[in-house]
Amino acid sequence: MFPAEALAAELEARGRRLVLMTDRRGVAFGDVLGRIERHAIAARSPSVRGPVARAIAILGLARAVFQAVRVLRRIRPAAAVGFGGYPSVPPLVASGRLGIPSVLHEQNAVLGRANRMLARRASAIATSFPETARIPRDRVGLVTCVGNPVRAAIAALRGTPFAQPAQDGPFRLLVTGGSQGARIFAEVVPEAIAALPQALRQRIEVSQQCRPEDLADVERHYAEADVDARLAPFFDDMPARLGAAHLVICRAGASTIAELAAAGRPAILVPLPIAADDHQSANGRALVAADAAIMIAQEEFTAERLARELATLMGAPAQLARRAAAARKFARPDSAQALADLVEGLIGAQTPEQAAPQGVGGAA
Repeated sequence: MFPAEALAAELEARGRRLVLMTDRRGVAFGDVLGRIERHAIAARSPSVRGPVARAIAILGLARAVFQAVRVLRRIRPAAAVGFGGYPSVPPLVASGRLGIPSVLHEQNAVLGRANRMLARRASAIATSFPETARIPRDRVGLVTCVGNPVRAAIAALRGTPFAQPAQDGPFRLLVTGGSQGARIFAEVVPEAIAALPQALRQRIEVSQQCRPEDLADVERHYAEADVDARLAPFFDDMPARLGAAHLVICRAGASTIAELAAAGRPAILVPLPIAADDHQSANGRALVAADAAIMIAQEEFTAERLARELATLMGAPAQLARRAAAARKFARPDSAQALADLVEGLIGAQTPEQAAPQGVGGAA
């Protein structure tokens, strides 16, 4: 929902009226999207096991298309914007049936399944990476790379320069993986740091996200290794911790890649192996190709391998600074504006007073 929120803020600033259409989870989203008119639809993913469950899901999608058509006929939007996920399918299908121009925004380096379903109906496709796989050949001419908008607090880090660590000074390590990444990092990272020579261990200051059930074990490992560690299931001050980090260990989700680039911070990426279409590996390869990150497959992410990488990077502050600069160069700080320009290009030369609402959100 972050790209949708960023686009909504930009279009609001341009005087556009917005409507959010999504499922019941997305409709509860706050901040910018919480201020605009919202409509919940009963969207379901057809990617479920079993013929009965799949039939029910397909019937649910058909019902959601009917719901979307009724809403769109009433509000008569000038354009619709979809951000992937199955909640975006009914509104975009309905938009196509009603002749409403639509834009798809793809956050990952592989066009997602929902966006692949919708690509042949789209008027334009906005990508976050210069190269995005799985785009139908006859739709390539519709593609514009606009980047992936990030939260305002992260975007503000662009003005915070990377502080190259002193050869013998503190080394601030940020470890973040969310609910699906924290377990492997809880197992590997403390063991890797404990394996480092004492002179390196004493320099490390760790901020690490951990699942609640892992907190005690991880805290004990760091205490035994005499490592300064701050552990929590969630950090309220994540932008500040990212801005202070000398190195980040994390997954390779689209928002994570965009935030690393926006902040200009080097990283060790460990893609989630069960991600659909292995899109996290594709995301990570783009940052590696830019010389902004190191990527380690999860099956190769061992304490021994990580300890070697950490020892090398801690002894090469100039390499960290180079990767930080490369990450910042990879960023698209104007992505929200570029996406808004693409949407307004579909609308045409109407004034804000003349234009009908624009659909936006996790769905459209």
